[in-house]
Amino acid sequence: MRDAVALLLLPLPLVVAALPAAFAGGGTRRWFGGRGESQRADAQAAKDAAAAAFYELDTAQRDLRISIETITAVDSSPGARRAVEEFAALGRRIDEVSHAYITAVDAHDLDRDDLDPSVAVRARTELTGAKDELVRVKGELDRFARSLGPLLETAETQLARLAPAVERARQALLAASNGLDAVRASGMRADDLAARLAALAPELTRLNEGAGRHGVPETLQRADRVVREAEAIRAEAERLPERAAEIDKRLVSLRTRAQALTTRAEGVEPVLSELRRRFTAACWQDLQPVPAEANENVRRAEEKLKEAAKARDEQRWPDATALLGTVRALLNSTDEAVSAAGDRLRRLDAVAEDPEQEIQRTRFAIRDAQRLAMAGRNTPDPHHARPLDDSVARLDRAIAGLEGRHPDYWHFLTELEAVRQAVARVVEQIRSERGATA
Repeated sequence: MRDAVALLLLPLPLVVAALPAAFAGGGTRRWFGGRGESQRADAQAAKDAAAAAFYELDTAQRDLRISIETITAVDSSPGARRAVEEFAALGRRIDEVSHAYITAVDAHDLDRDDLDPSVAVRARTELTGAKDELVRVKGELDRFARSLGPLLETAETQLARLAPAVERARQALLAASNGLDAVRASGMRADDLAARLAALAPELTRLNEGAGRHGVPETLQRADRVVREAEAIRAEAERLPERAAEIDKRLVSLRTRAQALTTRAEGVEPVLSELRRRFTAACWQDLQPVPAEANENVRRAEEKLKEAAKARDEQRWPDATALLGTVRALLNSTDEAVSAAGDRLRRLDAVAEDPEQEIQRTRFAIRDAQRLAMAGRNTPDPHHARPLDDSVARLDRAIAGLEGRHPDYWHFLTELEAVRQAVARVVEQIRSERGATA
């Protein structure tokens, strides 16, 4: 039976070629003439047709199994799982009709000399029925294969991306390694970049193990990650000389700025002395800590500059960059505090000489807001009118506060600034509400 099955699994031309005796004369076979031999020929033709149908079904099943394996290698969606289940069900049906076909072939020896015509008729009937079942299941298989079109197209697209993606990852790693070697040859250690590149070695190993072990989607994602990280390492390696030069430049610039701020901070005390001599305590007492804080900030900045210089010499680039950021923040804060003392004196001098300018500036802002609140209305909205009325009252109180022997000019300035901010909020509210209803 195994030999019979093996013969039937041969390609159709080979099956036909393997049976020359079925149609040749001579030999030991006893020939029946007329109707008996015609029935034998019909049975043999049915057997050949069934063999062809069996071969076509087996070939289609093998091809479809490759398609299913392609889909499952890429897709784990519910649709892909259903396709696998449907293919398994079809496989069981194919096994049934294949078994029926092989049973029909084994049941009848059409080469027997004493083949009875009735046996030949029965063989033809059974083989024809087996062939029809094979053809019917082949039709089901073909329809199922056509339904797999979208899933298979998506899977093949991803598989087509696989080899180029893995190759891009390998090339990106090679470029990163070469870039790192070049910059280290120039005398830079780049230890952090070397560590990051070494961390990608396991990823390359997994890529080399292939999608068969790790899956196509995971392999594509891994390849993309490797490319991104390797390209980042290469770019940073190429930029290291520029980064070192930039840090050197910032070190020099910040040292110069720290020295200049030390000189400027020395001028704060005379400014405070002038403020104390000419204005009330409320105008300057918040500036009292400025000289000491400025000196402390400059001292800390200089310490951080030394640490940054050491980090740069040791090529700890992230540490050097972070320390320089700290220095800059300290100097910015000191610069603002030192400048505040001088600005305070100038503003107080100006308002003491002529407060009317600040008053008119604030009145103009209030009147402009009032005109906007009344635009297109007979009476203003209370939500707008009330804060504007309060602003007028605050302005009047601030002006009244200038009367007396030692007016608090700083309170006057800050109060008028607060009034203008309150008025600006009302204007913004009016415009927002009218814009929403436009």
